[in-house]
Amino acid sequence: MGRKPKIQSPTGMHDILPEEQVFFQKIFNVSQEIARFYGFQKIDTPVLEHIELFIKSIGSATDIVEKEMYVLRTKGGDELALRPEFTPGVARAYIQHGMFNLPQPLKLFSFGPLFRYERPQAGRYRQFHQVNFEIFGERNPVMDAQIIQILYNILKELKIKNIIVHINSIGDSQCRPYYKKILVNFLRSKSSALCADCRRRLKINPLRVLDCKEEKCQRVIMQAPQLIDHLCDECKTHFKKVLEYLDEVEIPYHLNPYLVRGLDYYTKTVFEIFEEGEEQKRQSALGGGGRYDNLIKFLGGKPTPACGGALGVERVVIVLKEKIKKEVSFSQPKIFLAHLGELARKKALKLLEEFRRKKVWVGESLGRDSLKAQLKIADKMGVKYSLILGQKEALEGTIILRDMEKGTQKLIKLEKVVEEVKKKLKKL
Repeated sequence: MGRKPKIQSPTGMHDILPEEQVFFQKIFNVSQEIARFYGFQKIDTPVLEHIELFIKSIGSATDIVEKEMYVLRTKGGDELALRPEFTPGVARAYIQHGMFNLPQPLKLFSFGPLFRYERPQAGRYRQFHQVNFEIFGERNPVMDAQIIQILYNILKELKIKNIIVHINSIGDSQCRPYYKKILVNFLRSKSSALCADCRRRLKINPLRVLDCKEEKCQRVIMQAPQLIDHLCDECKTHFKKVLEYLDEVEIPYHLNPYLVRGLDYYTKTVFEIFEEGEEQKRQSALGGGGRYDNLIKFLGGKPTPACGGALGVERVVIVLKEKIKKEVSFSQPKIFLAHLGELARKKALKLLEEFRRKKVWVGESLGRDSLKAQLKIADKMGVKYSLILGQKEALEGTIILRDMEKGTQKLIKLEKVVEEVKKKLKKL
């Protein structure tokens, strides 16, 4: 009989190993700091939601609902889905908890995993992470610009350069139906040149054809009538103001008349953010979002204007690894505590707690007996100082402080070591 295959993570699900955690943490820290500045409060919604939430909000004819959702039926008969997007769950929470009674606009942000069943590729997983921002209760176009500004600022803070925003308006219920008729008439005349998916979309959701990345469809799309030429006065004015605000804060953008995004809840502004020069690559957007003024009403709430956006964490991590690996590296303690003998190990265990209470980060290897092996670990960590606690020192209430670069050392009283170390570290 052959050997049993090793158990591995499911296709498209990935482990975030310790060496990658530093990138995820960096993105979260920068996002949280910027979120606080702009007045966003953190919200966590369940990973599982009722399937109707996503069908109503994202749209039954979208790829996410048709092909990509992970759906399960509970023993009680409920149909639930792993969240493929943040926005529907946050909107549901806004309604359920009466957040419309709070001072508006209400600004919320989230960070965590999402799930879509699709073909895995670089930076695109079946379990992936996003940092997400939502603004409820304000229809002023300045909010659209602020969402873009926030995502742009996060990327800039992470030292990612040459960022470009692709932006468009997809109108609203007043002007979009007329455009759809024009688009359908055009696409029908070109249907033989479309992929099978787009021929199907043409019947149920023609705007989605504009979102297709197939090369043969792209050739047709580039000849299609542009939605921006058919906006009503309100949508045209709204979009003009968004662009004026972006100009004011000097955010570079490219007007992309064929950008629609693949979700039904969007109205008016839609945008995606790229590294300049990477726009033509499939699935290369670092983030995106737009306005969704009808979503709360669709879900049973009061009519509430809203807009939002998100960054794909895994995609940003790829860029960070390529661009600034030296700057986003593991931080290590500057001091190491070594011991020799059982009594010294006990004293070292207690001493570590004193360092923790004083917020001094100390490396250790308490499970090792060999002093040589411990100091080898200290050397690999690149610490500036090592503390050596032997049997003699443990009995006498002293400890050795060794400068790892110079090789010099001195004896310190055990009760004064924490303060002595803090003084040394301040000088580094």
